[in-house]
Amino acid sequence: MRFLTIFSVIFIPLTFIAGIYGTNFDNLPELHYEYSYYVMLAAMVLLTAGMIAYFKRKGWM
Repeated sequence: MRFLTIFSVIFIPLTFIAGIYGTNFDNLPELHYEYSYYVMLAAMVLLTAGMIAYFKRKGWM
């Protein structure tokens, strides 16, 4: 159960971010920024690393 909780806590926010940026809207101002793809990937990596570090600090992993 702990594994499934950690797995979902890590991947649900990443799925949400990818879903927002995967839509076909032109109204997102970040889509017209040259480096928005790399900023989004960096944010996703930092979010994942932060959650993994938090879980390791708590002794869950």
